Amino acid sequence: MSKDPDLTPMKLVSINVGLPREIEWEGKRVRTSIFKAAVPGRVRVAKLNLEGDEQSDLSVHGGVDKAVYAYPSEHYSFWRQEAPGTDLPWGVFGENFTTEGLLEEALHIGDRLHIGSAEFVVTQPRMPCYKLGIRFGRPDMVKRFLRSGRTGFYLAVLREGEVTEGDPIEWLAQDEHGVTVADVVNLYTADATNQDLLHRVSELPALPAAWRDYFRKRLWKADA
Repeated sequence: MSKDPDLTPMKLVSINVGLPREIEWEGKRVRTSIFKAAVPGRVRVAKLNLEGDEQSDLSVHGGVDKAVYAYPSEHYSFWRQEAPGTDLPWGVFGENFTTEGLLEEALHIGDRLHIGSAEFVVTQPRMPCYKLGIRFGRPDMVKRFLRSGRTGFYLAVLREGEVTEGDPIEWLAQDEHGVTVADVVNLYTADATNQDLLHRVSELPALPAAWRDYFRKRLWKADA
């Protein structure tokens, strides 16, 4: 991703929302909001979610740091090869925003974006739970998703507003610490420890406290 938006067009491909529903999964009733559908027209962006969208389990989903989940449209071609014959409409990964021009390897934690009349900050990668397996009807999807590195990313809402499908995504600022979404994912999944990156990530201001605490504990164990 270039700092010059003219060289790398960025836009909002689809806006997807969904309300909680209860489904049967492995003999149990499960409440989930992972089933999203694309919506046309202007959609209101609030501090905690989009209009028409609601998280099911607030202990692990939603909140200020995870108000909006975004997933790159570029990854869909990979999953079409990985899961041939599977229906993959926009929003199938549970994302609110399907984007173009934003990839985990170049997008930094703390980067600020402008879409429509709203402003956002990148906060963290998405760590999938078992409900992704429910959406695809295969429990191994969680491991496959994480192993792929194609996690997408969460956004916090800096300024409420409205967004519309097709809106350009404009650059406001790159975070000075230079830690990408992919860096955090790689650090989380790696067996070996990158001490320098572990130090940087554990003190990264834009990364939510729970993530920083997790990496600090790993740092203490590595130093012990």
